[in-house]
Amino acid sequence: MNILFILILIPVLASIFISFLKDEKTIKKISLTTTIILFFLSTYTYYVYDTFSIKLQFSFKLPWINYLNIDWVQGVDAYSLFFVILTTFLIPICLLLSWQSIKFKIKEYAIAFLMLESLLLCVFTVLDLLLFYVFFESVLIPMFLIIGIWGSRERKIHAAYQFFLYTFLGSVLMLLAIIIIYLNTGTTDVQLLLSTVFSNELQLLLWLAFFASFAVKVPMVPFHIWLPEAHVEAPTAGSVLLAGILLKLGTYGFLRFSLPLFPYASYYFTPLIFTMSVIAIIYTSLTTIRQIDLKKIIAYASVGHMNFVTIGLFSFNLQAIEGSLLVMLSHGLVSSALFICVGVLYDRFKTRIIKYYRGLSLTMPLFAIFFLFFTLANISVPGTFSFVGEFLILLGAFQVNSTITIFAATGIILGAAYSIWLYNRFAYGEISTSYSNDLTYREFYILIPFMILILIFGIYPSIFLNIFEAKLYINYHDALVTFENPLISSK
Repeated sequence: MNILFILILIPVLASIFISFLKDEKTIKKISLTTTIILFFLSTYTYYVYDTFSIKLQFSFKLPWINYLNIDWVQGVDAYSLFFVILTTFLIPICLLLSWQSIKFKIKEYAIAFLMLESLLLCVFTVLDLLLFYVFFESVLIPMFLIIGIWGSRERKIHAAYQFFLYTFLGSVLMLLAIIIIYLNTGTTDVQLLLSTVFSNELQLLLWLAFFASFAVKVPMVPFHIWLPEAHVEAPTAGSVLLAGILLKLGTYGFLRFSLPLFPYASYYFTPLIFTMSVIAIIYTSLTTIRQIDLKKIIAYASVGHMNFVTIGLFSFNLQAIEGSLLVMLSHGLVSSALFICVGVLYDRFKTRIIKYYRGLSLTMPLFAIFFLFFTLANISVPGTFSFVGEFLILLGAFQVNSTITIFAATGIILGAAYSIWLYNRFAYGEISTSYSNDLTYREFYILIPFMILILIFGIYPSIFLNIFEAKLYINYHDALVTFENPLISSK
């Protein structure tokens, strides 16, 4: 049986099985065991993945709506391989984080995460526009429930509705665009659409419709309002998934659909993307400096990092696009680890306001070491995973527009400022609490894999680059040669 089909089917079957159980310990063990098995299965796909092939692998095709010529097509390529692995890595981490903190509706909680895992795997592997839209929107349902039911504070219902409405309304235009594409071509199969040439005027309209959906997910300013609120109100596991996976859906959509399907429009709107991204980087960095809530600080920092990714994607050269892919993956590890660290503090002190924390390097030294490492990784210190991606983005973007690159680079300086100031405020100074219980074994073994992976991938990024390179060269070389871009001044 196809390994990708198994990966998608197992969480669904586990959810059905769990729905008949009543014992909470059994539910926890089965859900955790299932997600760990899925992680090892996904890593197996990396070992059997043919790195010298740019073709779709582990693919399967099933008839879906025959009379409309729409089939269920899924497969793995260089874009989706590592996002599949990242998803299956973070889901068991989320369940371990909730092992003691979630006290009610544990069955529903486990089912929500298992279904979310299956839907995310579908989003990253589906190759039909209509099915992508279905799964892209379906992801909202379990996350809406996770925030609204198991959120940590009284505004969780408001945050859940804000998250749902922002992201859902942004995607309505994408559905209309998909209908227009189908009426013009008779298919929604992405592999067939790649060889279809749309008129320049139609590309502009379709690109804007897709942009409305993806920009909210990134999120780009001014569509970012939902993110800090959702992070603050979500449980720790929900914040990990929001930052680690869901923010990548927008940039993944740009890379998978907007750039290859609408090359002329992507060039045409590059100044818009560059301008919005630079504004987002500088604005969110300055906003982060004045925040007092630990989760909001990391949430606003995430907006800045993801807008670095959009600059890389729309620089239209291999270095920048490879860098964007690396930043997407590194951000999934680094931001998730930072949210876990904030969750560790919240479990002990029941607050995320910085002023209540002083001298934690004395009372919780092991925790302080982990948080310092992830803080340095967040500001892309050389030797960490984030550094490689941001360096490649700046290298590629500088060849396209040096002015934009210089403005974007200020985000790195501001990021270092707010990150180091944050660490200094709660790690040093006069001890504000007598609490001295450092990391538990469970928390330590959750955080240590993040530290190891961030170091390994920072030292040896070729694990990813060797796979990305051939795929990106084939996909974008023709576009780079064919189209001249008068809207971007080469410096």
